[in-house]
Amino acid sequence: MERQRCSWVGADEIYLAYHDEVWGRPIYDSQTLFAKLCLEGQQAGLSWITILKKQQNYELAFARFNPTVIAKFDDEKIEALLQNKGIVRNRLKVNSIINNARGYLAYTEAGNNFSAFLWSFVGGAPIVNQFSSHSEVPVQTIESVAMSKALKKMGFNFVGPTICYAFMQAVGMVNDHAIDCFCYKKF
Repeated sequence: MERQRCSWVGADEIYLAYHDEVWGRPIYDSQTLFAKLCLEGQQAGLSWITILKKQQNYELAFARFNPTVIAKFDDEKIEALLQNKGIVRNRLKVNSIINNARGYLAYTEAGNNFSAFLWSFVGGAPIVNQFSSHSEVPVQTIESVAMSKALKKMGFNFVGPTICYAFMQAVGMVNDHAIDCFCYKKF
């Protein structure tokens, strides 16, 4: 018998694995959250599976999303990244990861905890929704709007309310698995 999954999951093996093993599982590590936020920003205007299929290339191109290394990327490195066929070769998106790394470092070097900051928008614990259909799931919420504003104030970009909500779903800040999905009760 086949498992019941959320309706948005296609038949692609990479998508199935992402849904079953990654999406919606709470993540609390600051650097991992930084990486996920950067990847969500790369999705703007594209399908998530496009970024998912390029994730390993992004990890290699952006030093495993080490903000200390990324913040030092110069014009020469940016030009090299724009020639990398394994990532989305959009100057604004490439620059956003570098810019966000600098914002992340400024925030954490001031003694702040990036994970605690992000999780504060949901009160420190996942919001468990009870949607039976993908059509019920919002594209943004009050929490994602607040997160977006706060991140932009810190100098981040490609962090609009819709991107922030997709990020919140991906890292388990909200459980938006459909109630009949086998993953719903896992978290």
